[in-house]
Amino acid sequence: MKELQTRDIVLVGLFAALTAVGAFIKIPLPYVPITLQVFFVLMAGLILGSKLGALSQIVYLTIGLIGIPIFAEGGGPGYVFHPSFGYLVGFIAAAWVMGKIVPGDKIPTRLQVLYSSAAALAVIYLFGIPYLYLALNHFVGKELAFLTVFKIGMSYLPGDAIKIAILTLTGPAIVRGVRSNLREETTCR
Repeated sequence: MKELQTRDIVLVGLFAALTAVGAFIKIPLPYVPITLQVFFVLMAGLILGSKLGALSQIVYLTIGLIGIPIFAEGGGPGYVFHPSFGYLVGFIAAAWVMGKIVPGDKIPTRLQVLYSSAAALAVIYLFGIPYLYLALNHFVGKELAFLTVFKIGMSYLPGDAIKIAILTLTGPAIVRGVRSNLREETTCR
């Protein structure tokens, strides 16, 4: 892996912080609240690319697991037993997938943002729903069938679809603006 530039470190930290802020903009629901985190995870992959996007989510997860309460419902190593923890692990893979699918050298089209966001969201659910089942049945002590847990996990899809729609409409312009500002910063040195 190439050596990280100061700018890369700052952007990774920024998206870890945005994901943390997104945890506090929430609609509380049983088991897993609806937050703005998914929006920032997808933005991390879109703007930073696969490696740095995933790294931003690793930083976010690490900070929360060491005890800083930046997850939607707290923090600390015991959070691995929380029903939403699988979604948080899925954030890492989702940012990576998002960054892998969108073109890193050009401004993505809205269609590219749409299908990369949908793929990244599917990855979050792929991690989140099985872990939700495991946590509810083995850590929380509920006895729920997988289909019931699947329905609970998928109940967040309408909110996530709205986040994807907003990102699809704004993502190309945001990428264009960020890259333009980063180029200006590089040429001003």
